[in-house]
Amino acid sequence: AEAETTAALLGAAPEDVFVASTGVIGEPLPVGKITAALPGLYETLGSATWRDAAEAICTTDTFAKGAFGRATIGEAQVTIAGIAKGSGMIQPDMATMLAFLFTDAALPAAILQPLLEAACDRSFHAITVDSDTSTSDTLLLFATGRARHPAAAGPDDPLLEEFSAALEQVARDLAQQVVRDGEGAAKLITIAVTGATDDASARRIGLAIANSPLVKTAIAGEDANWGRIAMAIGKAGEPVELTRLAISLAAMRSPATARGCRISTRRRSRRI
Repeated sequence: AEAETTAALLGAAPEDVFVASTGVIGEPLPVGKITAALPGLYETLGSATWRDAAEAICTTDTFAKGAFGRATIGEAQVTIAGIAKGSGMIQPDMATMLAFLFTDAALPAAILQPLLEAACDRSFHAITVDSDTSTSDTLLLFATGRARHPAAAGPDDPLLEEFSAALEQVARDLAQQVVRDGEGAAKLITIAVTGATDDASARRIGLAIANSPLVKTAIAGEDANWGRIAMAIGKAGEPVELTRLAISLAAMRSPATARGCRISTRRRSRRI
């Protein structure tokens, strides 16, 4: 109903309207109220900033989340920008999270889809706050096609190497902002697993560590109890060569960008 009403206002097809929402599980959305408000919203459409959009989708978030990056395709510079919302019920598979990415690159869906899946796998699918999922999660990437650059033959075309890296960086930036805003969270930890049998095994080990209540309490209490990490590795159910197992911990100060919507490039991040 929302898609049909919006499409009628815009003169578009309902299948070209994407709907995303979060809410209390089991409570139907007030669709009638939403569709009734759409004509008035359409009449007031105008210019808005990225921060306006990022703030508009916040629910339990404590700050707006935004990021952007730039890359070249051929000799043309393209931009990737995105906003996201999310704070609790994070992991697995994004969970209660909405993320919207936009680029001016002239790339078709057949190329964007595998690039987005790869970027998502190394960003939104690699984070956790409370290890709980939900019924609503959405990640969308839109291309306006306004940039003028050579046509890419496919997602693996060397022309798209920079674009793919920038896309992953923007997605990772947004994903980390979601974790920083985790409900009740006071610390952000990054887990790097090396020497695993494959990437899937490394992910399972990393998430077993991150989701362990005992590891979380050790981090919260600033107690470098590496035995709890070893325990979490053991319960992951993955192959472990105990004689080669090494665990190291390092503490870093939280960056100035721990709170607030920010603009990010591939080389630096700064607040807006």
